[in-house]
Amino acid sequence: MKGQDSDVHDPLTDPRSEIVDLPRDAPAPNATPWAEGQADPAATVEARARRRFGEGALIVCDNLVKIFKVADLEVVALQGLDLLVDSGEMIAIVGASGSGKSTLLNILGGLDVPSAGRATVAGHDLTQMGRRERTRYRRRTIGFVWQQTAKNLLPYLSAVENVEMPMILNGSADRGRALELLDTVGLVERADHRPDRLSGGEQQRVAVAVALANQPEVLLADEPTGELDTATSAEVFDLMRHVNSELGTTVIIVTHDVLVSEQVQRTVAIRDGRTSSETLRRGRLSDEGEHEIFAEEFAVLDRAGRLQLPRGHVEALGLERRVRLRLEHDHISIWPDVHPDEDR
Repeated sequence: MKGQDSDVHDPLTDPRSEIVDLPRDAPAPNATPWAEGQADPAATVEARARRRFGEGALIVCDNLVKIFKVADLEVVALQGLDLLVDSGEMIAIVGASGSGKSTLLNILGGLDVPSAGRATVAGHDLTQMGRRERTRYRRRTIGFVWQQTAKNLLPYLSAVENVEMPMILNGSADRGRALELLDTVGLVERADHRPDRLSGGEQQRVAVAVALANQPEVLLADEPTGELDTATSAEVFDLMRHVNSELGTTVIIVTHDVLVSEQVQRTVAIRDGRTSSETLRRGRLSDEGEHEIFAEEFAVLDRAGRLQLPRGHVEALGLERRVRLRLEHDHISIWPDVHPDEDR
């Protein structure tokens, strides 16, 4: 670090540094106490190095584990998953059936409790909440949009009554706000219609309005376009982008459709209960000077140094059990465990 003694290194850039979650407030044994009011530059660097993982993020999943017990069998749905989401982000979580994405959504939504690890959303520790606090969390902090209409809307209520219901349960009924939300999703003229008189796309748009009724900080959507055609799906995604950009609501969409990466800023892929890769969409100027969007996929390296190689890469090189690693000046090379003179 410039301007400081060479023995003091920057934990954000120096590979020797290690982030430790638990703070160490007590002085080291036989340490010489500093005079009162005198700043210790080394202590400042140490404090930076020991910042809690995910500090400043709206959503933090730290080494998250979820184990389900079925009869005499234990099924591990999440295997040390790490995930950080900043306030105002709109991301998609994708993965094959059984990858753990729905389990993660249920934990973030306060519908399930992790077996181990740490999960916090907007300052709420999801591992420590009691039943009453969990109910309040689901009403005020989180908004849900499910794939099935029956889970989003009550069939015997009109659109405006459905939007107003969460506010009534929260003790703050407001018909005017319900109508404003229907106007936001473009359905104020359908306010008096019950779900059976709305199309599938209209039902999902009303569901978004219901989810926003109590001004949640996070909107969770589970396969929100799974039962819609392509054109209607695009309309729903446009609406969610509008909610994200105009209202500042953090949006997390869980889906099996990898093409959803074209609709969001960041796509997180889950495989075997861990985050395996992230795809980021960024803007740049083309050679012709025009603005264009491009996507780039990254493997995710967790704090233990583990990463999941893409399955196609593994199969193409025949990687299994052991691999050879070589540290270069700016990258790491990986080879199969085959000696050059051996027959494969």
